[in-house]
Amino acid sequence: MNRNPFVFAPVAPSHANDANGDPAGLRERRKRTASAAFHLLASLHMNLGVSGHLSVRDPVRADCFWVNPFGVGYGAMRAADLALVSHDGDVIEGHAINAAAFAIHAQIHRARPEVVCVVHGHPPHATAWCALGRLLDPINQDVCALYDDHCVYAQDSGLVVELSEGERIAGALGARKAALLRNHGPLTVGRSVEEALWWFLLIERSARIQILAEAAGKPSLLPSQTAHSIAQGIGSPAFGHFQGSTCLAEYAALGHERAFTPQENRS
Repeated sequence: MNRNPFVFAPVAPSHANDANGDPAGLRERRKRTASAAFHLLASLHMNLGVSGHLSVRDPVRADCFWVNPFGVGYGAMRAADLALVSHDGDVIEGHAINAAAFAIHAQIHRARPEVVCVVHGHPPHATAWCALGRLLDPINQDVCALYDDHCVYAQDSGLVVELSEGERIAGALGARKAALLRNHGPLTVGRSVEEALWWFLLIERSARIQILAEAAGKPSLLPSQTAHSIAQGIGSPAFGHFQGSTCLAEYAALGHERAFTPQENRS
């Protein structure tokens, strides 16, 4: 018998993902998941001071998003700390946010109504790769999830604080899941926090692998047809959500459950 009786496919997301159609319940779930994502990124040393931000669209007010406030580190982030900001820049709840976070995230959320979460930061290997101004190559099956679905934003930029710069980044991203901002760092989007988180983790790992491979020699590339075929299997929003959920569940199982529970506001 040559036919595998098992299917390589993600398990369907739990119905808890939509909080049973309750927008307020979904809001709290998204905020808690975002908080857990910050903690996971901090544990992997993928944060740097006040740089980097993760935003999640508010299901109650679709023209608003929750994002980390300026000066609260990833490892200290709680759901109650997140700031609610409108696409026009009004802080509705919480404290002031990073100007770069608004310039980038507001424009992407405005341009991509299907996007729930945007992640941007400066992890070491992906940031090093971004300095080369190149796409990641299909040198293994994992990175193929990004094949033909990420771009290089090649315009020179320093601190992204102008709204026009955020608009250009959103335009370059288009309908893709990720962008490599040259001389800056990676950016990913997803229809859930889990999905956007997974693409971000994958870019950092893929950049590290390609840097190692190129340091040793000239990597062999998978054929385009093969890369496309793999991408159809592991590059979907459902698979990204499944992978991100798996990472967060493992993180919780290692004793970090507090990141997933409701938390009180700081006094």
